Amino acid sequence: MKSMKQFLRGIAAVLGFLMLANMQAMAAQVNVSAAASLKEALNEMADKYATTHPGVTIQKNFGASGALAVQIENGAPADIFISASNEWIDYLINKTLLDAKTRENFAYNALVFAGATTKRVGGMNDLVKLDRIAIGSPKSVPAGDYAIESMKHAGVDQKLAAKLVMAKDVRECLTYAEMGQVDGAFVYRTDAMQAKRAKILFVVPEKLHSRVVYPMALTLSGAVNGDAKNFFVWMLKSSDAKSILKKYGFILM
Repeated sequence: MKSMKQFLRGIAAVLGFLMLANMQAMAAQVNVSAAASLKEALNEMADKYATTHPGVTIQKNFGASGALAVQIENGAPADIFISASNEWIDYLINKTLLDAKTRENFAYNALVFAGATTKRVGGMNDLVKLDRIAIGSPKSVPAGDYAIESMKHAGVDQKLAAKLVMAKDVRECLTYAEMGQVDGAFVYRTDAMQAKRAKILFVVPEKLHSRVVYPMALTLSGAVNGDAKNFFVWMLKSSDAKSILKKYGFILM
């Protein structure tokens, strides 16, 4: 009788182990760190992907590209990194934290100036008439870097230096503009499309700045995560993902 009880306990332990392993396999997780401007599009992509991959959870972390890169450098969990500029992808590749051969361009965007001001603003030279202008901190926010580049090429950077209000990411810039805390903000067209009060006052000529690109790559841990690789390919190649990007105003060429 004693040996039978021990046998049954052994069987129960094995079954418990197998059930736990199965639950862990079913609860696969993919960690994605992505530029704040991708929030709505990526949330919809994750929901769409879940309809055909119910056992996979997409954990999203949005923020300024530079801040996300530093988080990954400091050990934050990430399988996929999508930046709003090449700079921070290069940074992590140089740190050997991304799988360089998986690098791809995910989408493109346009830089605009948006606000709720009643002042007439139709181009870069009109910005000197404004009192407060929001930009993302150029040290970590690519949109802010594109804005500084544009101001320099337009020859208005010195006149605007004292008017600039720094924000932690492009979405905070838009919030400042929406609330009237600034006359306007440099944001992406896709962000301005989400605005309720602020409107696009003008599109910044692309000749004034580097093209707004969203490069993406798998991290070293993501490169050995089958679910991460599958979601990565789905985002790049599937018609559903492309349709969602277009819906939110992103450019695919």
